Amino acid sequence: MTRVLILGGGGMLGHKAWQVFRAQDEDVFVTFLHYDERLRATAVFEDSRVIPAVDAWKFDSIRGAIAQARPDWVLNCIGIIKQREEAKDPTQAIYVNALFPHLLSQTCSQIGVRLIHVSTDCVFSGRRGPYRETDPSDAEDLYGRTKYLGEVAGPGCLTIRTSIIGRGLFRDLSLVDWFLTQAGRQVRGYARTLYTGLTTAALSRELWRVVTEHPSLEGLYQVSSVPISKFDLLLMLNEAFHTGTRIVRDDTEVSDRSLVSDRYWQETGGHPPPWPEMIRELAADPTDYARFRGRTVGTR
Repeated sequence: MTRVLILGGGGMLGHKAWQVFRAQDEDVFVTFLHYDERLRATAVFEDSRVIPAVDAWKFDSIRGAIAQARPDWVLNCIGIIKQREEAKDPTQAIYVNALFPHLLSQTCSQIGVRLIHVSTDCVFSGRRGPYRETDPSDAEDLYGRTKYLGEVAGPGCLTIRTSIIGRGLFRDLSLVDWFLTQAGRQVRGYARTLYTGLTTAALSRELWRVVTEHPSLEGLYQVSSVPISKFDLLLMLNEAFHTGTRIVRDDTEVSDRSLVSDRYWQETGGHPPPWPEMIRELAADPTDYARFRGRTVGTR
């Protein structure tokens, strides 16, 4: 059985990757900076497979986690996302998003452990989409630039450039979590903003498929869905979650960060999951996010 170490289990992707991999009976360990009572109370994780006090800023703790887990694969879900204030701090963003993945890549390569690093469509500005792997990054903000610099390649290293939507364990930083807080209200939906992300569950299944079926994949691959507008995406979320939100079409904001992922799907024999299927699964997720946040989804 393949053993996987997930770095950053408390994030939107990290906790979902843990759930998906464990559901497939994978031998998985997961790290946290602070594994506290609030995380234990979620009952999402297994204490015997948690490695606490792992800090990207203290790289010896990363080495220690790898030595303890002895994985075949490391999945890096540590990163500073655009919505957090830290993303505006050059010191933090440059280290965590740009330098840390390369330190991790070197460490994994030295001991023969394969690495999957997750990057973002925000390495592009959205002015000239759709984008291919060969297109140069044209991001102008600190977040996009640091994420681009953090993309790793080379023997045993795979960067998945993608975008995700999903639920966070505690914070309302994601599009979906924000939208659910707007239940019964009025929001704008950008009809000329195109998006090709995946749900965290769908991406986690692709990561599991890479580990188990395509372990020789390395370098940079884009993984994306069929393009959808943010307006249509919100309409789907509204219907699936029964939020009763009024979504007003807005044509003023124009952006196309859509990613072309033909190469990935052709080489792995897969296909992009349909949006209705992903959204239905997202709404039916049995993880009790409402309990973690102390409120009921679908009510104001």
